[in-house]
Amino acid sequence: MATKNRKTLAPRKRTHEGAPAANASLVEQLRRSVMSCLLWEDEFYEDGVKISDRISQLATKVAPHTLADIAVEARSEQHLRHVPLLLLYELTKTGASVPGLVTNAIASTIQRADEMGEFLAIYKAKSKGKMKLSAQTKKGLAAAFAKFDEYQLAKWNRDNADFKVRDVMFLVRPHPLAAIDKIDREKGKIKTPRRVNKEMKARAELQRRVADKMLQTPDTWEVALSGGADKKETFERLIREENLGYFALLRNLRNMEEAGVDMKLVNDAIRARKNGAHRILPFRFTAAARAAPRFERALDDALCANIEAMPALPGTTVVLVDVSGSMDVKLSGKSDLTRMDAAATLAAVVHAEDLRVFTFSNSLVETKARRGMAGVEEIVRSQPHGGTRLGAAVEEIKRKIDFDRLIVISDEQAHDLVRSPIAVKGEQTAYMINVASAQNGVGYRNGWVHIDGFSEAVLKFVAANEGLTD
Repeated sequence: MATKNRKTLAPRKRTHEGAPAANASLVEQLRRSVMSCLLWEDEFYEDGVKISDRISQLATKVAPHTLADIAVEARSEQHLRHVPLLLLYELTKTGASVPGLVTNAIASTIQRADEMGEFLAIYKAKSKGKMKLSAQTKKGLAAAFAKFDEYQLAKWNRDNADFKVRDVMFLVRPHPLAAIDKIDREKGKIKTPRRVNKEMKARAELQRRVADKMLQTPDTWEVALSGGADKKETFERLIREENLGYFALLRNLRNMEEAGVDMKLVNDAIRARKNGAHRILPFRFTAAARAAPRFERALDDALCANIEAMPALPGTTVVLVDVSGSMDVKLSGKSDLTRMDAAATLAAVVHAEDLRVFTFSNSLVETKARRGMAGVEEIVRSQPHGGTRLGAAVEEIKRKIDFDRLIVISDEQAHDLVRSPIAVKGEQTAYMINVASAQNGVGYRNGWVHIDGFSEAVLKFVAANEGLTD
């Protein structure tokens, strides 16, 4: 006897810990995989190769303009370096037919001279050695090349790179006039034949020095110390001349302390937040404070300065931080910090009128709402790092606290059902901040505003979402 065909239902998506996962659009899936991704680094539930493969697959399925926007955002707002370059590679294929899209995305995304070569290394690996660059790709790299002066080109011209600055230049053949056009756009200068001719000659001379391997040796701490210069004198000179990058400042604090560098000079430089400080992810301050505790007060001030410039979130804000076992995994093979540290650092700089901070794992624990490094340690040490009972934690907060907003910072891999965070009808808002790249998550729709990333941009989004900033 014949039977009617029955519709086969797709299996329900679930988190790695088994809780029902929310349906996410292709764009949302791409964003959650990208915005907290340190490319090719293993996470708790998935290895780095699997994550990068998923990113590539999703990138081919979203609209090219959207992909370009995500690449720029990942670099400019989330301050990620390598995953935006992978997105650019995929864009060279999907956006090839859109005039100017690939060119503009490459020029906007690449912000450091060595990223040109890193992009080409990814391109070569993904295309299995076939380096047939499109005209748009070459124009984008040429426009990126035009952004850098001799110091920047020399500083990031790494001997061990697959593609050095010289290789990039020979491959894309940037015209000297491109750099002048860029300066005109940025400074509003008016072209005159004499100035164009003079500056084009200067740029052409710079490109000749690149070709002849005659770039002037950059005045960096690495070059000075490798040449035998005194460590104390070198760091003090570079700080006074404002020639020490902010990331180099943070990573060398212990070296400076051991060398006897003037402590006031270092503390002032930390608080001044110059030379690339806007690109530093919040957890870098936590890493610096653990490596060099003597500078913790200045690091606290610098960490919180940018966030505190925004208006405080009004009313009662509850921050709920995931301290489960899956969050207690290193951010990268070379890092001593974990996803939990990244989440805790974000929580420790939330600027609110009335702030209450909780952690969840197997239970819900309230911690002291301390700012900066003290707040990070309160969160990390609040309870054992076990299960992921996010659903139970949200329900308990709903029962006990009359909040105006709930901010959850998690990898979203709950093993229990996560219901709507809104306890009663009213003006409550709930945010799910995802700080990992796991495939599925629980915090979409159903009352949640979903955000991906672990830069301070996620907290700025909260303020903007509530109309507190322009």
